[in-house]
Amino acid sequence: MRTFLRMLAVMIIVLESPASAQLKGTHLLGDVGLKSGSQAPPGFSLVVPVYLYNTGKLRNDNGDVITDNVDLNMFITGIGGAWVFNKKILGGKLGGTVLFPFASNRISSNLTNTKHSLAFTDIYFQPVQLGWEVKQADFIFSYALYFPAGKYEPGADDNTGLGMLSNEFAAGSTVYFDQKKTIHFSGLFSYAVNGKKRDSEVKAGNLLTIEGGLGKTWYKKAIDGPIPVIINAGLVYYFQFKSTADEVPVGSEIVSLGGDKDKMFGLGPEANIYLPGLRSQLGFRWLGEIMARNRFQGNTFMLTIAYNVKSFTK
Repeated sequence: MRTFLRMLAVMIIVLESPASAQLKGTHLLGDVGLKSGSQAPPGFSLVVPVYLYNTGKLRNDNGDVITDNVDLNMFITGIGGAWVFNKKILGGKLGGTVLFPFASNRISSNLTNTKHSLAFTDIYFQPVQLGWEVKQADFIFSYALYFPAGKYEPGADDNTGLGMLSNEFAAGSTVYFDQKKTIHFSGLFSYAVNGKKRDSEVKAGNLLTIEGGLGKTWYKKAIDGPIPVIINAGLVYYFQFKSTADEVPVGSEIVSLGGDKDKMFGLGPEANIYLPGLRSQLGFRWLGEIMARNRFQGNTFMLTIAYNVKSFTK
């Protein structure tokens, strides 16, 4: 049973102020990793994700540090559901996800020290997810919406949402290098098309994100049933860049750095364990960011707890 971190994609907190880089997109970096091109087994699960992002460096076009005296911490959690049915469309099993997240942040520097309490933010809904399996590979395709449900006012410093509707299309694969499918490499390509922000002509550039990882899976016999304990660990990555430029009219209350389109690369470890006796999976991921251009560079920490409410496996 793979981690349902896809639902973390919506969990966003926005900082659009004179201290910000280019406009933030809806896709959360590092939302998936190992086996990102695979679909979960048929069933329904409840998921509680925890996300923490810390940064203090803002880099420009050349990768030079513009400022390193800002301590920005973002905390996000929520509750969601993920489902996969045995029903097939175009030969692939039909699934989907939904997430209702809450976010808070803290900003400390020699100029300001502010903290915003946990508040409701934008909703993520993936109505279509199709998954296919062949002998030595898995394939996945999905379509998702980001609904601007969080508080948003142009130029405000206490926003908890991005104030824009986004449509995202994703496709990817997990390739297995042995017959038992224990060694694998994955890649998921996601493209988010962003709409204009609420009550403004401001539009964040569209985002292309590539995420995945190289890992190994171990199966350990459980003492309380036929389903084994499943351990999955390895190295994960992400790469994200804007394919179109931000659109910020002259005189707008929102500030965005000009220059080249922003981009980011991240790398780090991931580990997951599925406990059949508890019908639960725990997952942890850390990604350190490098090669940032026109954006903040920091560290991402993710913890997920998934409970399998019902299995639809025949």
